Formats: sequence, C-alpha cells, structure tokens
Amino acid sequence: MAAKKSKAVPNVSAEDLLAYYKDMLLIRRFEEKAGQLYGMGLIGGFCHLYIGQEAVVVGLEAAAEEGDKRVTSYRDHGHMLACGMDANGVMAELTGRADGYSKGKGGSMHMFSKEKHFYGGHGIVGAQVPIGAGLAFADKYKDNGRVTFAYFGDGAANQGQIYETFNMAALWDLPCIFVIENNQYAMGTAQGRSTSTPELYTRGAAFGIPGEAVDGMDVLAVKDAGDRAVKHCRSGKGPYILEIKTYRYRGHSMSDPAKYRTREEVQKMRDERDPIEQVREILLTGKHASEDDLKAIDKDIKKVVNASAEFAKESPLPELSELWTDIYADVEA
Repeated sequence: MAAKKSKAVPNVSAEDLLAYYKDMLLIRRFEEKAGQLYGMGLIGGFCHLYIGQEAVVVGLEAAAEEGDKRVTSYRDHGHMLACGMDANGVMAELTGRADGYSKGKGGSMHMFSKEKHFYGGHGIVGAQVPIGAGLAFADKYKDNGRVTFAYFGDGAANQGQIYETFNMAALWDLPCIFVIENNQYAMGTAQGRSTSTPELYTRGAAFGIPGEAVDGMDVLAVKDAGDRAVKHCRSGKGPYILEIKTYRYRGHSMSDPAKYRTREEVQKMRDERDPIEQVREILLTGKHASEDDLKAIDKDIKKVVNASAEFAKESPLPELSELWTDIYADVEA
C-alpha cells in the first residue's frame, strides 16, 4: 500500500487551540522542573525529557477516545500527562516516593495507569511495540472498537522485533497505530548515519501497512494525521504507521551532553519551529487570547508543577515490604 506525506491542516476552534496550548505547556514546565530536581539529586537513575516533542503526544491524544490505549518508551512523562495522569503522582514516582503511580518502585521509565489505559514506560528499546500489538489484539478479540497507540523512536525503528510485530499486526488486521517519534538523533547518532531508509513511514510497505510522515512540531498537523489513522484502524482496516518528525531540545537523557549537534542548530529550531510558540502565535494573531491571558495560563501551570514537586518531596519513601507487593497481576481485577 502506498505511503504518503500529510499536508492538510484541520479547522480548529479557539477552545481546542487553548486546550492544546495548555497541555503542551504543562508538559514543558513539568519536564523543566523534573530536570531541576534531577540536578538536585532528588531524581535518581535515568531521566529522559520530552522538551520539544510536546506536539506529538498532545496532537494524538486529541484524536483518541476514552478506552483507547497507549504504550511508549522511556521518554514517557509527556505521554502520562497528556492522557490525564495526575502531575503529583508522576512527580512522586520520578522521585521514588510511595505516592507515585508505581509506589516508588518504577521511577521514570516504569509507571503505569490502568485507569488512564497507559501501559508504560519501557526501558528496553522497542520492547513496547509487541506489547502494543498485544493490547490491540485483545481489543480486536473483544470487538470493542478501541485503538492502541504504540510509540517508539527513530533508533528503535531498526529493531527486528518491530518488523515481526508489523507482520502479525497486518496479518491479523490489528487496530494499532505505530507512532515513530523521529527526533532525528536516537541515542546520539543522526538518522542519516544509522538508517538506510530516509523515510521511516515506508517501513510497513512490505506488509501492506499504510503510513505517512507528519510535521511533529505542528500540533494541528499531528491531530489531523491522528484522525486519519484512528479512522483507518476503527474501520477494521488494520494497522497504520505515523512517522512524526519532531526534535528534542535536550540530550537523549539527563547524562547526555549532546555534543553531536551544535547549539546553533538547537536554538534555530527553538526560534523557528517551537510547537508551543506556534500555537501561541495563532492564539494571539487570531485574538483568541491576549498576552495577559497566556501569562495567567503559564502562572497557573507553574503552580501545578511546583505543587507536584512539593508533593513529591513530602511523600514518604516506600516501605521495605513494598518489595514483595505487585509481583503478580490480580487476574480478578
């Protein structure tokens, strides 16, 4: 099936624009605070920030419906916030506290929410993709009309398990949207130096899976592409691939100095293509919001984020007995 590049941009209401702006800004401010706490030694282990990529998950969550599922890699805090997980619980988990989503036992890369249909946060590169297909298989079996979003990066796109999953998903017409968050550098190697195929959305062609490339710095373009992918999957036509071309402003993780690219390159992207600033400009020029309105929104979001940091600091560390809980799933739940 032929792959295509998306170009269209949907009509959108002022209410939706404000919602996208708030959601992206919450992710940005939360990640900035997480970076601060990491620097203070309050977050241990790995910490992969989503700064710059906010439009990807916000646009796709806008295309999702209640009951749809999502699973992603270790760069996952933005996904949690976008699907409605509470900032307090996320920050508490980042700091390893008992009030976190995984009771302080999962940290940055391993937290879940059954209520929000968020299935992780996975530390092994590409391992979440077969899990996403499994979630979609369950929905196909139940015939409930649900869709699963399985996110992975441009680096993971070269993993063999991805193609085994593509094959099964196509064979069984699974309602799975494979989302390639192409931030261009994987763990630190530019795509052109590691990948023979310049257009990753064509990777499903051998299996008959349609796909398209999307401007991941434009939340409206992402929402538009997400609507098409969701419609395709809900109609029983099988899986769909979205290669969403985005850009992370920070290194791969907090320990990565990102010396493989110049500061000028990053600054140029910030100045010319920032996803939040693009929506801000639309809101202002369209007179959907004033400068004072947007300052008030930012102030309110900073309060939420600061409160989450204080909540995390005040939350107790897990009891030693927690090591022996949640080992097996409650099959009756």
